[in-house]
Amino acid sequence: MICIPIVASTSEEALLKMGKSFPLSDIIELRIDSIRNVNLSELVSAKRNTPLLITNRKRDEGGRFEGSERERVALLKEAVELGVEYVDIELSTEDALIEELLLKIRDHDRRTSLIVSCHDFKETPSEKKLMSISEACLGAGADIIKIVTYANSVEDNLKVLNLIPYAKRNGKEIIAFCMGDLGRISRVFAPILGSYLSFASLERGDASAPGQLTIEEMKQVLRILR
Repeated sequence: MICIPIVASTSEEALLKMGKSFPLSDIIELRIDSIRNVNLSELVSAKRNTPLLITNRKRDEGGRFEGSERERVALLKEAVELGVEYVDIELSTEDALIEELLLKIRDHDRRTSLIVSCHDFKETPSEKKLMSISEACLGAGADIIKIVTYANSVEDNLKVLNLIPYAKRNGKEIIAFCMGDLGRISRVFAPILGSYLSFASLERGDASAPGQLTIEEMKQVLRILR
């Protein structure tokens, strides 16, 4: 499945981009950390049949949220109450706050799937370390693991992509790829290997992370490879 991330500074801009993205994507990610005075209820109510993923990214993992950690997680809990299909929380979040989010999901009949994520914008750790991160995400309550690192070499892509068959053999869902120019190839091969999601921007200039292809580029490459 291909997910288009919506990065906008206002709710009005987000709604406009959502409208353009609905017919092109399998899932839409709302990056609410970039939206000033976000009205989550308004944004969620605008969705059509396309599932929504709500992400309120921490600043130390590439996000822009300026409030406290408790305020940040409170918005994710609100998203659960509104019935969104997915929420993303970083593995580095305080354990007690992750547990509060899990309890909210359980209280709402697990209608929302929890993505526990880990991002490294500097490098790609060893395969042993990546496996350890994967297990930690599961231990934190992940329905879906997300591990994204920065590729400083072509070989870094192999380390991360190897996580996908490993997770699949163990019956776990995972999103795994590399960022950066050298990581672009992993964004293409991740969905072929079985990554739960791959991310592609609506247009050039709308990327939520370095090395992200546009939705048209991603679809064209996948058509050729398949």
